[in-house]
Order: sequence, then C-alpha cells, then structure tokens
Amino acid sequence: MAIEATEPSTALIQNDIVLFGLIAGTLGLIFWLSSGPTPFWKKFFTWVPALLLCYFIPAFYNTVGLIDGANNSLYNPVASRVLLPAALVLLTLSVDLKGILKLGPKLLFVFCAGTLGIVLGAIVSFQLMEWIHPQAVAGDTWKGMAALSGSWIGGGANMVAIREVYAVDATLFGQFAVVDVAVASAWMATLLFLANRAPQIDARSGADTRALDEMKERIAAFEAANARIPTLSDLMVIIGLAFGIVGLAHAVATPLAAWFGANVANAAQFSLDSSFVWVVVLSTLAGLGLSFTRARRLESAGASKLGTVFLYFLIACIGMQMDFMKLASRPELLAIGVIWMLVHILVIWAAAKLVKAPLFYFAVGSQGNIGAAASAPVVAAAFHPSLAPVGVLLGTVGYATGTVIAYGLGQVLRLMAGQ
Repeated sequence: MAIEATEPSTALIQNDIVLFGLIAGTLGLIFWLSSGPTPFWKKFFTWVPALLLCYFIPAFYNTVGLIDGANNSLYNPVASRVLLPAALVLLTLSVDLKGILKLGPKLLFVFCAGTLGIVLGAIVSFQLMEWIHPQAVAGDTWKGMAALSGSWIGGGANMVAIREVYAVDATLFGQFAVVDVAVASAWMATLLFLANRAPQIDARSGADTRALDEMKERIAAFEAANARIPTLSDLMVIIGLAFGIVGLAHAVATPLAAWFGANVANAAQFSLDSSFVWVVVLSTLAGLGLSFTRARRLESAGASKLGTVFLYFLIACIGMQMDFMKLASRPELLAIGVIWMLVHILVIWAAAKLVKAPLFYFAVGSQGNIGAAASAPVVAAAFHPSLAPVGVLLGTVGYATGTVIAYGLGQVLRLMAGQ
C-alpha cells in the first residue's frame, strides 16, 4: 500500500506525467534488454529476471530522491484503481475455471498454512524481540503489528480497517507501512526470482506437478489453435471491455460499500465497507463471467498479454514506494518484520513439502496472503500468464478473512504486551 507523505517532497521529478514517462521508459528498456540484443544482456537475464528489475530500479529512483514514490497519483489511482482491475478483467477473461478446480485441495492447504504462518510469525517475532530487545515491542507496538497482520493476511484495506479498530497512532502506522512495503516487496522479488527456476526446483524436490502441467498444456493448445494477429477492432474491443468494466465496477462499488457500511453490522471486519475491495471483487467476477461467453475468444487476440502489461506497470508503481532509508528511525521494526516473514516462509515451506506441492503452490499460497489480489496475480503470472486468475482467487479469500483474523491476532498480541 502507498505510504502517506508527511513532509514536502524534495524529489527532482515532481510532475506525475514526467514520472509516468520515466516509469514507462524504464519498463520498455528493461524488456528490450531482456530480449537479448547482445550476448551480455542475454546471459544477464538468464540469471536476473526482468520482473526483479521492474521492482528495484523504481525503488532506486525513490531512494536516491529522483522521484517521490509516496506522493504521486501513479500508484493510486492510476495503477491500483484503474490498471489493476483492468488487468483482472483481461486475465480472468480466458480463465480455465475447471482446470483451476482440478489443481485440487493441495493449493488450498498450502494457502491456509501461509495464513497460519503469518499468525505464528507475529507471535514468535514479538516474543523473540521481547527477550532480545524489549524496547522494540514496548508500548503500542502490538497495535502496529496487528495492523500489519491485516495487510499480510488480506491487503491494504484490511490494514486500514485494523488501524481504525485499534486506533493505531499515525506515526506508528506509517512506520509499519514502511516495514510492509520493504519486507513484502523483498519477498515478492525473491518469489519472482524463484519463478524463473521453477522447473529445476520442482524436479529436485520431487513435487507433483501433473495437474499444473496439464492445465498449462490445455491453455497452450487453446492458444495455438485460436491465436491470430490482432486487428485494430480487436484491440479497441479489448480496451473498451476492460476499462468499461472498471468504470462500471467503480460506479457500483462506492454505493455498495456505503450500503454495507451502514446496514451490515460486521461489514468492516470483512472489509465489505471498502470500495476498493468491491472493485477487485466485481472486476474479477465480471472477467470470470465473460470466460463462459464468446468474449473468451479475445484471448486469441492478446487479451491476457495486455493485462500482463498493466500488471508490470503496477509492479513498477509498487516498487517505487520502497525506501529502506526511512527505516533508520526504528530499525528494530524491520527486524520484527524479517523474523515474522521468515516464520511464515518456514511454515508454508513445510506444508508444501508435506504434500509435495510444486513451487507455484508455495509462491502463490504465500503471496495470496502477503500481497492479496494486488500482487498475487503478478507472482502467479510469473510462472505462466494463464495462472494469474489463481492468484486473484486466493487474494480475494485473503481480503475476506484478513480483518477478522488480524483482529483476533491483535487481542493475542495485546495480552502478550500485558495490556
């Protein structure tokens, strides 16, 4: 989620249109180089995935003061409120829902283990820091951790909901928001790096990838049988459909969220009073609905590829919010976040190993919690563009459960803090 700016920006580039051009140009350069124009770059990108650079180069711009990643309109509303739901429509348009269901209960088991890992990670990190450096978890730190757990189980909307429930101080909330961006983005970058080596990792671990391979083969066969050179009409229909649904979703989401907030007692606990959650849900449902119609044929004209372009822009906009220097005021909070994430990784890795799940289950099960619908489809698409809807579905589950679980975890942390 974006971090609110508390001081006037001193960035060199403050014009959002110039910033848009810089990010777009950076992405274009990264992917041109990844196509291997010279032997050096061809070898370079066999080790460093292009997606990784889409994170770290914008983060570098932000850290050195070239841009202000927190104080601009690119992430919110352009990337998160417009391009993300448009990508969800286009990526779910061609979803093989039956194929996803055939992936079986292993995926859900690994996802639930990821949620358990977040809960245990909070408790373990709090207790360890209380032993090692008690000042780190003194006072209202538990409130910030509760808010962060909302983000890592669900998403930004859940984090804000928990902030309101526990009245988290604005400064403390901002510090944990930095931890959120830094640790979660570093973990996501790691998953994107591992995705490039999934076949080798699965082969060494003896993972059962049959269901996943069958789904990829079906999608590849469908694309080969229906692929065509897109016409101008195709592209205009794809754009019109995607952004038309996004506009409709926003038009419906605002009054719908307001109605739930006013008439449903526990709406906030399930983030049902958040218009953004409804935009994500409605866009996803619209895409899934279209997958059962003739609109699915737009996939052969490159619908999912255009959706993936939107996701890459979102990746860059998330990356440009990272500024590790801001953690200097309370570096112990970063230590809490790192310990917390390591416990999550250990738990979900053990669960994946127990059922011999492929790396994809491990990655999307983790990111379905940590990143929810905003970034879970990005990680899923790194394995195969057609798998992005799996990340969307898991991320939506995270949105629905994040606030309730985070609230309960907050009560546990409050007891541990002696309050």
